[in-house]
Amino acid sequence: MKGRFSGCAWRLLGAVLAGALARWCGLGLTAAAAWMIARAAEQPPLVALGLAIVAVRGCAVFKGVFRYAEQLAGHDAALRILAAVRVRLFDALGRERGHGRDASALNGMLSDVDHVQDLLLRALLPASGALLGGGAGLVLVAVVRPGAGPVLAAGLLVAGVLQPCAAALAARRLGAAVAVRRDELAAAGLDLLEGADELAVHGATDGAREAAGRAASRLAKLERRAALVSGTVTAVGFIVQVATAAAVLLSAREAGTVTAAMLALTSLVAVDLVLELGGAAQQAVTSWPAVRRIAALLRTPEPAGSSDPLPPGPLRVDLLGASVRYGARTVLAEVDLQVDRGRRVAVVGPSGAGKSTLLAAISGAVPLDRGSVLLAGSPLSSYAPDDVRRAVCGLAQDAHVFAATVRANLLLARPDATDAELEESVRKARFADDLAALPLGWETPVTPETLSGGQRRRLLLARAFLADPAVLLLDEPTEGLDTATADALTRDLLTSPGGGTLVLVTHRLAALRHADEILVMDGGRVVQRGPHRALASVPGPYRDLLDTELLHAGAPLDPAK
Repeated sequence: MKGRFSGCAWRLLGAVLAGALARWCGLGLTAAAAWMIARAAEQPPLVALGLAIVAVRGCAVFKGVFRYAEQLAGHDAALRILAAVRVRLFDALGRERGHGRDASALNGMLSDVDHVQDLLLRALLPASGALLGGGAGLVLVAVVRPGAGPVLAAGLLVAGVLQPCAAALAARRLGAAVAVRRDELAAAGLDLLEGADELAVHGATDGAREAAGRAASRLAKLERRAALVSGTVTAVGFIVQVATAAAVLLSAREAGTVTAAMLALTSLVAVDLVLELGGAAQQAVTSWPAVRRIAALLRTPEPAGSSDPLPPGPLRVDLLGASVRYGARTVLAEVDLQVDRGRRVAVVGPSGAGKSTLLAAISGAVPLDRGSVLLAGSPLSSYAPDDVRRAVCGLAQDAHVFAATVRANLLLARPDATDAELEESVRKARFADDLAALPLGWETPVTPETLSGGQRRRLLLARAFLADPAVLLLDEPTEGLDTATADALTRDLLTSPGGGTLVLVTHRLAALRHADEILVMDGGRVVQRGPHRALASVPGPYRDLLDTELLHAGAPLDPAK
């Protein structure tokens, strides 16, 4: 990653150099053209203008070349930096799993990343070009006419320091106010849209519209003020530009008409270049808070460089006093769990019992507040995070099906899988018959029209089988399936030879007689554990869940069978 940023720094430096050369060519073009026009008015021999003509042509051509090189190198560097920042951002988010990051927060962070591009392309590059270009103009004027140098320096000071500071201050104050008013208007508009029925029932629609109108008026007023400030800054910059050129012209008039005209026009261009600092300052003020937020997130400590290798094959899993809290609510409370290599353990319980959190704790997706998770006898932190993610995975409740073909969705689990391995995974997931009925088979795009909810679930299960992890975690893999298929699939999961250690969360109990052990959870705690026959033969939470399932199925209450 450091090498990638180093390469981007060299590209960015190349963009700065190309921008400086483009601006120097612009200065040279103006100076040469001014000298040539003023000298031509004196009707000298054509040979006296030859060098100026070549200079004008050369500067005109190379100005465009260097400007193109600046844009090319600058955008290339910015896009590479953004790609590297996004990778590091998602790595940092991965290290912060379980700390309350939701989709809106993620979208906000990705929006912040775009401000990095704006800071580079609309602030850093223009500012560096303005400083180098304006500085070159000052050197040229001071060398040709030393007396005009201080005059131009004063103009550059106003245009390059006072004007950008005023622009940045105005952008900071008005930008914050405009953001607040936009949020107010968005909230008022959302209330009108989503609460239309309630507002109509209570006769409050007109009042809500008036509130939204007032919010829009306040925002419009601030935006007009921002436009006025921006226009004023631009007008002041133009006045400074013209005044500086006029002052340089007066201070250099004793050097002759040709020299004075050349220096005046050169000063005009130099001040115009420095005026770019105003826009760069406004962009920097706008983008800097977002860049600071990104920098703070990227300072999340990275995992230690050394890690233990994971042993091959099915792995033993141990939870020792595992506790997880979400705010004031305890979702796992002092849970102890031992799953030997290759064992099949089922986890059942009512909704909100902590079953999904238990799986997330085993995989390391949710950090523990107390206790520890051991994999093959060692803490998860002793292994490389990528190794843990590959070894402990499966099917989560919110697993995502991508807008791609069936084959592409499966190959996410193992890109080098053979056709035979793909076919075996869909067979184990009982998805083979559905796949054969699809119009394009493996190349069928996955959409709500092509696959039902149950079929999508089995596709996800096939992807989990294809990954073939050392510890397979399945959260409600039969959700959306009919009862017969769900029970058959659960039975296959618990009885099929081979595979890794299995921890299965399910609400279907009929096939759990084949599980090595069943954990019954309630309120974040393990309230019962043991094999199906033992749990079903005594009164308790498991017996209650089983009786409820049998009643819904219309079967006799005879758990022993």
